[in-house]
Amino acid sequence: QDPTAAHYMFQDDPFLMPRNAANARLYSLSKEAGRNAAKYIIKQFPQYFDKTFAEPNVPCLMPETLTPEIEGVSEEALKERIHLRRVKDSVDLFDQLVQAGTPVSLETTNSLLDLLCFYGDGEFTLEKQEEQKEDLEEPGVNASEQKARKRQSQRGSQSSDSRWRENNNAERIFKIMPERNAHSYCTMIRGMVKHGASAKAYDMYIDMLNERHKADVHTFNALIAAVPYLKERFLERWELAKVFLNHMAQQEVQPNLLTFNALLKTLRRCGGVGRSMSLSVIKEMEALDIEPSLATYDHLLSIFYRGVDLCSSGIILEVLDDVEKRSFIPQDPDDGMDFNCCDLKDIKLAYRLNKAMEKGDNWKFLDMDQLNAYWSKFFSLLCMMEQIDVVLKWYKEMSPSVFYPTPKNILDLLQALDAANHLEVIPSVWEDMKQLGFSRRNDLLEELLSLMSRERHPDEIQLAFAKCAEDIKAFHEQSGREQAPLEWTGSALGHVALLFSRVGRTQDAWYVMMERFQQINRIPTDQVMDEFFACAKQTNCPDEAIKLVKLAASLGLPSSQRLKSRTEKEFELSEKQR
Repeated sequence: QDPTAAHYMFQDDPFLMPRNAANARLYSLSKEAGRNAAKYIIKQFPQYFDKTFAEPNVPCLMPETLTPEIEGVSEEALKERIHLRRVKDSVDLFDQLVQAGTPVSLETTNSLLDLLCFYGDGEFTLEKQEEQKEDLEEPGVNASEQKARKRQSQRGSQSSDSRWRENNNAERIFKIMPERNAHSYCTMIRGMVKHGASAKAYDMYIDMLNERHKADVHTFNALIAAVPYLKERFLERWELAKVFLNHMAQQEVQPNLLTFNALLKTLRRCGGVGRSMSLSVIKEMEALDIEPSLATYDHLLSIFYRGVDLCSSGIILEVLDDVEKRSFIPQDPDDGMDFNCCDLKDIKLAYRLNKAMEKGDNWKFLDMDQLNAYWSKFFSLLCMMEQIDVVLKWYKEMSPSVFYPTPKNILDLLQALDAANHLEVIPSVWEDMKQLGFSRRNDLLEELLSLMSRERHPDEIQLAFAKCAEDIKAFHEQSGREQAPLEWTGSALGHVALLFSRVGRTQDAWYVMMERFQQINRIPTDQVMDEFFACAKQTNCPDEAIKLVKLAASLGLPSSQRLKSRTEKEFELSEKQR
């Protein structure tokens, strides 16, 4: 892998290669937006894409047919519209069949309920096609064959702004069904949970039990995941979860991986009860010979390592022992490698996690934002805990091919260089800062200038530092309509003047002292004055020293008399100069 190259998803063109994390996100979203725009055009204007020019024709590469072919009011036409995911057309056609007195089979009605509950009674869109999907088909589908999906947030779709409308089409059709089977109830329960109506889902489950129907494993999984929204107290949540588990045993429903993951996800929101019961859940998984997924480990770590309260539990060591041995496949929407080893400030754990992430396709469980956040934390930990040679090696290999450093990463790197006394690397870091678009961040500029001007270095390094100072000065002085001008600070001006003085650039140093200091109503420090005087002496410019004395006197500085004495003593002055 070329460490200087961008991610493979971007065009191999300098103009289209992102410079920083913000550009990478913008370009990747733009690429996806282009795909969605193409899908939209094909969906809205299918008549322009009905000819096949490919020889031979590869159906999987051709646009999907989304135009209904069966006309009239019939059950076959309804099935076709359900298959094409035309929500509104399917409901309208179902209502026409009912009004005409045409019976609709239970299987077709259940398929319509599946469609309505999946999309929340809303029309199918490209965005909904890409969102996280739950399997609403018959039980027995192998979850490991599902595609990797973006992890849902902690609250997911259970927001206070519920998307399940009162008396929507799904509820209306369910009520008028002449007969209902277990599939009908299971679909309604899962749809209500998916779209935030957990209380209604629980009531529907009670009705289902009263009708002597049995729920499938997917329905129990949804109900267990909804427990935190049904009960307030931690112990009550655990008791309700146990009720569902007991019902599974009574109905002889075999739990699967998603059942235990839903239970652990619920225990994440059960405080101390979750910590006391989670290990029992893991042991039960082992007894049933169910292998954990990444979501299992993520829930377990979140239970024991919550927020800033990172206790010294050995759970994470056991988790890494298991994760290092396996290459994972997607089995749960919550699967991800977003562990918190870097937050624990343990470099050995971080290395182990990094090794596990690079095994097989494990890295695919993190999207671009998560990858950049992971590598950012990992690099900051390296800067804090590792030797500088190791830090620089990782830095050269990771940026920009693996991640784009954040301003905090650059600050951590500068502090690591300072601690290891490797300040000669600063000019190359400055070039990276310009590439990353951090050349206008005052906090980074102050730290950079402070490190470069703190002490003298060999001439070659001082020249490189002066070049950096010249660039920084140019960034402060450039003006444009798109960017607000950078404001000088007294310390930054002092650092720039020092760097210019140390390489004999007296004119540039004097410009900074005379023009810029007065512009912001600041006074040069004694160190800046002394460095400028030393520069004037080194270049044998008594006129510059005299101007310095006059400046100090005009500002009323205590050092003016001392500078005057040094000028008379260390320079050969003419009568006029005296």
